[in-house]
Amino acid sequence: MKKILIVNSNYYKSISNNLVSCAKKDLKKEKFRISILDVPGVFEIPFAIKKNIKKFDGFIALGCVIKGETPHFDLICSSTFNAILTLTINFNKPIGNGIITAINLKQAYQRSKKNLSSKKPNKGSEAAKALISIFKNGTKKI
Repeated sequence: MKKILIVNSNYYKSISNNLVSCAKKDLKKEKFRISILDVPGVFEIPFAIKKNIKKFDGFIALGCVIKGETPHFDLICSSTFNAILTLTINFNKPIGNGIITAINLKQAYQRSKKNLSSKKPNKGSEAAKALISIFKNGTKKI
């Protein structure tokens, strides 16, 4: 049974709660063992993953960054996403990225809704399904 760590930035609690809930639901269906680690912001996610890299088979990064009036949004998103990519390549561990990058709060809520009738899928569920797909499909010989 694969062990998965969900690293959750809980800066926007109502949004992150929905992301975690949907990711957990998808992972439980596939019988993964799940642990959750809350961090204050998305910038802390790569460090939390690196600290736990040997303890888990895969990771899911969840959180939300909303654009403000300064370059902070671009810097945080770019550095966090690059660090996640570097971790997955350097340690050969899959990391599902469910971090919402939104222009405003309304957009973020749309991407974190739990209901299936929403036009935009829940990013937590998307990240979990991507991770599940990697474990199920793996590599194939041709």
